[in-house]
Amino acid sequence: MIPGDFQIRKPSRIQVLILGILGIGGLVGAVVGLVLGAFVITAWLGLPLDVFGLNEGPEQPIAFPHTTHVKSLGMDCTFCHRNVTVGAAASVPAVGLCMTCHKTIGDGNEEISKLRDYHSSGLPINWVRVHRVPDHVNFIHEPHIRHFGEKYGGPAGTCQLCHGDVGRMVKVKQVRSLKMGDCVDCHKANDAPTDCTTCHY
Repeated sequence: MIPGDFQIRKPSRIQVLILGILGIGGLVGAVVGLVLGAFVITAWLGLPLDVFGLNEGPEQPIAFPHTTHVKSLGMDCTFCHRNVTVGAAASVPAVGLCMTCHKTIGDGNEEISKLRDYHSSGLPINWVRVHRVPDHVNFIHEPHIRHFGEKYGGPAGTCQLCHGDVGRMVKVKQVRSLKMGDCVDCHKANDAPTDCTTCHY
């Protein structure tokens, strides 16, 4: 062998094991880093990232088709969300309200069968909440509906400002961050009060 030539040595079992552990550890670390990075970005933006189906909206106990009720049948938001024009919360309809139609409509539909089961058992439907502001924020729907109602054609048009076009959504999902900056910008644009006690008291 000439001086300076390299001799290829086969790595020992321990070296191969250490390299394998380091490789797997690095891969796991990279995946965990990406997941944590995505979590931080979504928390900062206030919305789930719109990739890999992360912002499809949650699975609900009953797959309620807003598309059928709103677009096909022309039902207004206030038919089901009755409290929205008079109170703080929009309110989710009781099972009994749904059953006013679905006692006779929807035979053979699996989701309506689930609805009927809830009704006969007397249990409420545990819907998964989609839109939420922090507990220290006092958001009241009624003044927003009153203020924007004329401009946007009533409650249905007003609801779209924050909730998006729910009537075209197969699954309801969040479309706005609903973070403080979003609300303050809207208040400024519409000459609404921006002092802290408007929303925090």
